[in-house]
Amino acid sequence: MTENDISAEKASENADDVQSSAPAAAVKPKKKRTAKHYAVSFGIKLAVTAFVLWFVFTFIAGVFVCHTNSAYPSIKDGDFCLTYRRADLKEGTMIVYKKDGKTKFGRVIAFGGDEVAIFNDFITVNDYPISENAVYQTSPEGSAITYPYKVPDKCVFVMNDFRSDISDSRTYGGIPLKDVRGAVVFTMRMRGI
Repeated sequence: MTENDISAEKASENADDVQSSAPAAAVKPKKKRTAKHYAVSFGIKLAVTAFVLWFVFTFIAGVFVCHTNSAYPSIKDGDFCLTYRRADLKEGTMIVYKKDGKTKFGRVIAFGGDEVAIFNDFITVNDYPISENAVYQTSPEGSAITYPYKVPDKCVFVMNDFRSDISDSRTYGGIPLKDVRGAVVFTMRMRGI
């Protein structure tokens, strides 16, 4: 071996030593996290959670507690109700709506453009009797509107399941769709458990 070969071999060994020690030198020791770091991290998570909940309960779902017996027997006084705001409303859907600053519960009977008539014991929509599972008899007595009633556009005709309580469309007329807070998708009994 010549002197050049020996020096080239030593240079190669030194290069291998440098490469094997490079990753060890590149690894930085972990910094200890401070209370400030944890507080900022918690604050960010809390803000994101609050935003998500606000978004869900403003645009997708709603939580309500019934404080009347207007929807009895479907929904009783004190029941917890979850609504879906984006629901496609159909005839017979139980909804939550706002009227005169109060939260009300009722069942959709007809839509904008439909003609509603109430006779003793039955209801017609566009001259066809509707099929419903109402426990209580329906009467036009005490209505503030006259029949046949044409439901205004972008409104729904709503009736309470407890038909003796006429604080529904029989008193208010059509309920604007902008006042509907969603279709009831879940009910939980809160009293008598």
